[in-house]
Amino acid sequence: MKTFLFAFLCIIYCSQPVGSQSPTVHKPISEIHIRDPYILADAKTKTYYMYRSAGMRNNEGKMLGGVEVLKSKDLKTWEGPVRVFTVPENNWITGTVWAPEVHAYKGKYYLFATLNSDIQWKKKQNGWADYSFRGTQIFHSDSPEGPFLPFDQTPHTPMDRMALDGTLWVEDGTPYMIYCHEWVQVADGTMELVQLAPDLSVPVGNSQTLFCASAADWSTGSAHPAPLPTSYVTDGCFLYQTKTGKLLMIWSSFMNGEYAIGIAESVTNKVRGPWKQHKTPLFSKNGGHGMIFKSFDGKLYITFHGPNSPSGAERAHIYELEDAGDTLLLKNEL
Repeated sequence: MKTFLFAFLCIIYCSQPVGSQSPTVHKPISEIHIRDPYILADAKTKTYYMYRSAGMRNNEGKMLGGVEVLKSKDLKTWEGPVRVFTVPENNWITGTVWAPEVHAYKGKYYLFATLNSDIQWKKKQNGWADYSFRGTQIFHSDSPEGPFLPFDQTPHTPMDRMALDGTLWVEDGTPYMIYCHEWVQVADGTMELVQLAPDLSVPVGNSQTLFCASAADWSTGSAHPAPLPTSYVTDGCFLYQTKTGKLLMIWSSFMNGEYAIGIAESVTNKVRGPWKQHKTPLFSKNGGHGMIFKSFDGKLYITFHGPNSPSGAERAHIYELEDAGDTLLLKNEL
């Protein structure tokens, strides 16, 4: 569903020469264009880091995907941006980065980045989106400000899958990645789980399907001309364990044509599930791809972008959340 963003993001972010930095500015969050915002509340520095996609062109004019970060002490005024990552030129693909996430884990910082390419690997169907290489790859750094370096030149998701939006979950000391199998390839997008090596360098074993997008009553899908099937999007997965131990997953799809955030619940409170869907979405006003974090004063927040449009109007919205034990409740916007 993010295909339309490729050209738009290139126009905004891909005009800088290699090695350049955007001038440092201080802006309120309402003035910062961003999709799929991810905020790391870094305990070491007592600083909030907000990551966004930021491509650039090299000296030969080739577009390379990348990531920038902005910093804040109060979640309202942000300093930056600073470039923390550029896709290596010898990587499997080097195009636009989507949905960058940075996780602190065992003393290091790990960037989960969805990489894109315009390389077609399957013949396009009339009325359907292009099949192209897309996957999540993990990079590592000693600092939340990078630079983030690769483990290898290949993705952590299967090479033959259009995959995106990988996120980290650690359970009983074992790290996992949950990611989305793109609707473009399977029509009814799925949530997938794969174990990671202790240092997150490679996947371990095969992926397990947790659920498909159509499993949620609120996920109404998008119709296409016959004989094409209705498509159902899985986007923006993020896991959270409540104060009573319930394991929840927020994720995004479309509800009556508008982007929305729903909640899935693991029946066993373990990541392997099985998973059931809460009937009512957490947010349904054309915004989504959320993540959850705690502030340094202990408050629970969710951030996501809205509106869901390619117009440049997208902004990060931060709402306080209530952990109700068996679900999450949206409170006031910060």
